[in-house]
Amino acid sequence: MKLLMRAAALAVGLLLLSGCVAAEPAVARPPLRVVTALSPEFLTVAADADPVINALVVSAALYRRADLVFTAPVGNDRAQLLAASAAVDLGVPLLLTPSFGAATTAAVSAELTRLHAAYVVSVGGGGRTVTSTSSPAPTDRTEKQVDARTLLTVPATPTAVNALLPDSLGVVNVASAPEALAALAAMDPRRPVLLTLPSFSTSLSTSSPTPGKVPALPRVTRANPLSGGFVLATDDPAQLAGVATARAASVAVALVPSLEPNPQASPDVVASLAAVAPTAVIALGLPFAAESGLEYTVRASATGVQLPGGGQRLFPDRRFVALYGTPGTPALGVLGEQPVGEAIVRAQQMAAAYQPLSDRPVVPMHEIIATVASAGAGPDGNYSNEIPAEQLRGWVEAAGAAGLYVVLDLQPGRTDFLTQAQQYASLLELPYVGLALDPEWRLGPDQRHLAQIGSADIAEINSVVSWLAALTNEHALPQKLLVLHQFRSSMIHNREGLDTSHPELAVLLHVDGLGGQPDKQATWSTLHRDAPAGVAWGWKNFIDEDHPMLTPDQTMTGVSPTPDLITYQ
Repeated sequence: MKLLMRAAALAVGLLLLSGCVAAEPAVARPPLRVVTALSPEFLTVAADADPVINALVVSAALYRRADLVFTAPVGNDRAQLLAASAAVDLGVPLLLTPSFGAATTAAVSAELTRLHAAYVVSVGGGGRTVTSTSSPAPTDRTEKQVDARTLLTVPATPTAVNALLPDSLGVVNVASAPEALAALAAMDPRRPVLLTLPSFSTSLSTSSPTPGKVPALPRVTRANPLSGGFVLATDDPAQLAGVATARAASVAVALVPSLEPNPQASPDVVASLAAVAPTAVIALGLPFAAESGLEYTVRASATGVQLPGGGQRLFPDRRFVALYGTPGTPALGVLGEQPVGEAIVRAQQMAAAYQPLSDRPVVPMHEIIATVASAGAGPDGNYSNEIPAEQLRGWVEAAGAAGLYVVLDLQPGRTDFLTQAQQYASLLELPYVGLALDPEWRLGPDQRHLAQIGSADIAEINSVVSWLAALTNEHALPQKLLVLHQFRSSMIHNREGLDTSHPELAVLLHVDGLGGQPDKQATWSTLHRDAPAGVAWGWKNFIDEDHPMLTPDQTMTGVSPTPDLITYQ
């Protein structure tokens, strides 16, 4: 708890930018109260285009009462930064005052009333915008008590703001508003400093005289630090007030890029969220209004689980290089040519060969054929041999522990993809395990393997999309990879209807053509035509069937666009 040491009475009225008021004789006053509390809602979104509104939302989400409130004019970075520093020092909210006549004026006044604000300190502003609509606005050089609040306006200078505080803060100059926002987000409320921008910043105070005497504020009883709160704020300096209010309440703040506000994209943000284990999160900034599945991405990030390569979003943050096949079955692919330990090392070596050629981290992968197309109907009559999930678990967990991503591939025969996928739910609940659907091996009721190329309708595939997204969401897992194998247009009917709307999934179209390179490139180009928006792309190198097989350098430079997944079979 921090107490203001200089208790004194304020003149009943308004100290304007160009005026000064002499203090009345000191009178004992009860300390000003501050009460903080987290919202019962896990996620609060403050994503209005008007930063005035966003500052109000943050205040309402974190403060039940604040007898003292700081304000600063919207659009005045220097005044906001000085007011923000003082607000963090005293543990009170910072609101923004809109331009004269703005529709949000009444909303600011209503928030001050809700907070029981007895004192309002306006840094660099005239105070007119914090009055109620029923009270006459004070004019220049006029002292007035408004709505039972004492309004004090001080110039936006470090000297004037420091004069209000119990102890002068060290002044730290920052070069720009973005740097100021970052410094404020990281500020320790127990060791605050007075941040200020250069005088050429937008500020009304540089031409205003310093007041002759500034009355001292009553003591402020700071609220206990809030625990379990977290603010995700875009790196837009317009959100400075909301960030200040969060830090004043001792709530952790992490900045995310305005162009990419998804917290899953940043390993550091994922780690910061996990360190707090938040029960209430505020998403601050206009870009969050358009962020699909925001509650999911926040909940998943808060688990702290990192995918191989860091973070929780798959693309474009990494590239995969995979071995394909079934454990213990060399005929089905290179993955089964060696035991798990050697298969892990082999995938790591293959991925390492691509890393110097890649502009993003390259992650090794195992794609395991979990249900294997069969020439015989089998006991269940579906022409597919399902390897029990628990039989695969040892291999899957060993690969995951070594930093590999794992994909389970389905060759369903006469059953459907969803029925088989659900049999592997226990493995898909692992954060580093994705799913692949192979329509080549999806048979009709009277079909058999190798008599024709199989196919699936997009409705069946979308049923898996919805189920896998729901599973990922329910368990707050990192984004999960869903691979769709294809080497003919006819393999996926109505492909244009592919559902790519789920933020829980990264959907990848994997082109499985084999043979000579001209034919492979032609298949690659054909399948790119009219492809659904938002999908990633995979390329397969067949070690024995390609003529010739591309080297890593040829794969990266000769296949365009460059694949997100390169698989070896």
